Amino acid sequence: MVLSLHYLYPVLTSLIFAAIAELLDNAIDEVNNGATFVRVNKFTNPRDGSPSLLVQDDGGGMDPDALRCCMSFGFSDKQSDAFIGQYGNGFKTSTMRLGADVIVFTQNQKNWTPTRSIGLLSYTFLMETGCDDVLVPTVDYQYDLTTASYTQLLRHNQKLFSSNLAILSKWSPFASEAELLKQFDDIGEHGTKIIVFNLWFNDDGDMELDFNSDKKDILITGAQKKVKTNKHEKLVTQDYIANRLRYSLRAYASILYLRVPDSFRIILRGQDVEPHNVVNDLLYRECVLYKPQIAGLPELSIVTTIGFVKGAPDTDVQGFNVYHKNRLITPFWKVASNSYGKGRGVVGILDASFIKPTHDKQDFEKSVLYQRLENRLKEMTYEYWGLHCHRLGYDNKSLPKASRALYRAKQTGAGTSPASVPHQLLTADVPTSSCAQSSMGQKRNFDALGVISNINNHQTKARETSMGIYLFCLHRDVIQRKRFHEYKTLTLENDKLRDECLQYEESEKQLVEKEQKLRYQIAKETKKYEELLEELKLLDVKLET
Repeated sequence: MVLSLHYLYPVLTSLIFAAIAELLDNAIDEVNNGATFVRVNKFTNPRDGSPSLLVQDDGGGMDPDALRCCMSFGFSDKQSDAFIGQYGNGFKTSTMRLGADVIVFTQNQKNWTPTRSIGLLSYTFLMETGCDDVLVPTVDYQYDLTTASYTQLLRHNQKLFSSNLAILSKWSPFASEAELLKQFDDIGEHGTKIIVFNLWFNDDGDMELDFNSDKKDILITGAQKKVKTNKHEKLVTQDYIANRLRYSLRAYASILYLRVPDSFRIILRGQDVEPHNVVNDLLYRECVLYKPQIAGLPELSIVTTIGFVKGAPDTDVQGFNVYHKNRLITPFWKVASNSYGKGRGVVGILDASFIKPTHDKQDFEKSVLYQRLENRLKEMTYEYWGLHCHRLGYDNKSLPKASRALYRAKQTGAGTSPASVPHQLLTADVPTSSCAQSSMGQKRNFDALGVISNINNHQTKARETSMGIYLFCLHRDVIQRKRFHEYKTLTLENDKLRDECLQYEESEKQLVEKEQKLRYQIAKETKKYEELLEELKLLDVKLET
């Protein structure tokens, strides 16, 4: 397989975790083919002991043709809405972003004939040999039912097979055909194993991926910049996932998908990645319906969950996690400026599958729909802030003065202190001069009683106003909880249907395996029958002579 070498340069994925995410996407897509896990781990190159990156899944695997399509540029068979990938270059650009070389082992049972294929995409090989084109050596093996073993599958001729095998043995981490085939031992009946080796180094001469600082994680070297501080605000912000996902693969993978199938596991360095639902981090949650007004899809609507992140306002985080077909594209997208603290701590989550992502899935194409969404999310942030910022202790000027005073009193623990009384009334002091005549004294006493009565009236009105606002907020909260309950019920029903679908898929898988065993048994008995038939013919010949 030959391609022009210039294809390798302009489409390389820029962010290293986004490159790993491309490989995780391929594994998630294989859920439809029975995948139950994807494993990401460190792999030690047996040639020189250098660390490499291993990504392995137990999906359907690829047949020889599919592997060649996978390792060629610009091909994709993922046109369905069920798949995350769509451009066909994700595997190549992501692996080339991670390291100079990648070798792929894949086992498949398509068309009832088990096959094994090995392919190598090596920048080192191309540079060392001076190739102007991208040469991707591949070899294939086919299961022989009669010998119960894998034999070489010659797509062209023995010479080409031997040439490709020689390149694999020289430029991959495995020096012989036996070592290459041994990599299939832990793949099982079907699946794919990807090993990226000769990983890239950063400008400081250190390997970009850090396997040593945390044995249960993979970090980006130099990206974890914790500031030594005693300030609670900075400590909380540093430890929140919005900051950790920028240097920790475990944190990044935990929010990479809006929903992970219950039967699927992401295993990072031997330990499951627990999905982190940012919605559970939000206080005073609201579900806002947004209709993007797309021609031909008038009924399309998107639910955005918005709220204050726990720890706000100390947690200096804001923005929207925007997903596309269940896959995170923009984490904590800051659409609104938080001048004077406005919008601080407001976080939202939505799946905007109506907008096209860029080829590297790190942003969206800057279309009219994108601009509309950005403007609506900005409005949503300010609207939510205007309704709820007083709950965090901010002075909400959109509320009546009496209500603002009441909230300030609650924030300071003042209860029914004079904080609930308008300021101008508190400054109306009662005169206490003893030098006045008795009639003036009586007048002053009367005036004082009038002022006190006036204060009491204002206090009563303030309490009534506050009670009205309280009842309004209570009514709104009840409606929101009802809507959230309905949304939760629909989600549970959806999960139930998905589980039933997975059960049917598992039953189908078992039936297919049973059919394969029966076919194998039939082939075995047929061969035995033919052997007996040959023996019978020989006996007949001997009897005739």
